[in-house]
Amino acid sequence: MNTGSIGTFEAKTHFSEIITLVENGADYVITKRGKPVAKIIPFKEEHEMTFKEAIEQFEVLRKRYRGEPGSFNIREAIKAGRP
Repeated sequence: MNTGSIGTFEAKTHFSEIITLVENGADYVITKRGKPVAKIIPFKEEHEMTFKEAIEQFEVLRKRYRGEPGSFNIREAIKAGRP
């Protein structure tokens, strides 16, 4: 993904060009006096997850955090003082 930073004046002046780049996958942080104030990202249709998809995702997470080799172990993290 191509990320850029652009000031408000330049963004206003080149808005249609920025939109074309964003349509092609780029995203831009708009700055005002050097501080980030907004981000323009490609639009993505929101997908409402079905119950079946939610269960499948839960299973993936459960396996990842269940203590399988190479996975994150929550009990060890708690013992180490990490949340």
